[in-house]
Amino acid sequence: MRTSLALIFAATVLHAATPFDGRWDMTITTPKENYPGWMELNTSGDVRVQPRTGSVVRANSVKVDGAHLQVVFGRGNITWDLTAEHGKLHGTQKRGDEVAQIEGVRAPALDRKPPAAWSSPTPLFNGKNLDGWEPSDPSINHWVAQDGILVNLEHGANLRTTRKFEDFKLHIELNCPDDGNSGIYLRGRYEVQVAYEKEPDQFHSMAAIYGFLAPSIEMPRKPGQWESFDITLVGRRITLVRDGTTLLDNQEIPGITGGALDSHEAEPGVFYIQGDHTGGMKYRNITISVPKR
Repeated sequence: MRTSLALIFAATVLHAATPFDGRWDMTITTPKENYPGWMELNTSGDVRVQPRTGSVVRANSVKVDGAHLQVVFGRGNITWDLTAEHGKLHGTQKRGDEVAQIEGVRAPALDRKPPAAWSSPTPLFNGKNLDGWEPSDPSINHWVAQDGILVNLEHGANLRTTRKFEDFKLHIELNCPDDGNSGIYLRGRYEVQVAYEKEPDQFHSMAAIYGFLAPSIEMPRKPGQWESFDITLVGRRITLVRDGTTLLDNQEIPGITGGALDSHEAEPGVFYIQGDHTGGMKYRNITISVPKR
């Protein structure tokens, strides 16, 4: 017991509390655009950062000096210089010669109990056309409805719902070709990986929450075959069932994934399906249930 208490005390001394501890939803503003980011400083002083695209990464270096934090991350040594003030963060991002502004707010806990009952499933895709959906860029849209199937003929635009959702149960069936790569974004922020690229690691495999959560069971690859996802999201806790097998069981999604539309985690959001990686993706029988009021 003495040894355990000593270790706990040592860990506490090693990382004194800072105003940066915890999770942060970030907005990065360049002269041309703004986009979301995310950061977590844990109890051991390690920092994880979610860049604009790709996976969450651990910082290359971390320096805390009172209310100032400098974080360097990524292969390009992107630098965030941040100041904590009144419970928020502000500062700059330096990437090569480009300087962007950063604003950060504490990420919400989203600690909600499951609803007592759910509504009956209703279709999100009518099988006939793209009513209820809109492409991210109509000029490069290749999504079409064919015989009850939502098909991305070739890589181009992403496709998102016109409606926004908070907590839900989603049923969706998918058919991913060999070497195909897509993704289903929940609330437009959390990517469920849909891919049969060669030999991905578990955190980037079919049904993973991209970079954050790996499926608990490795299932056989099924390129070119229909399979189903049943996804329940309450707050930031997800349960994902693939073809009747539970792969994620009430697990917490720490933060937004690469490619998120925004970092406003407390707000409802759209579903969106990636179409900018590869063509040939197919989806069908997309239905949703929401908490019964």
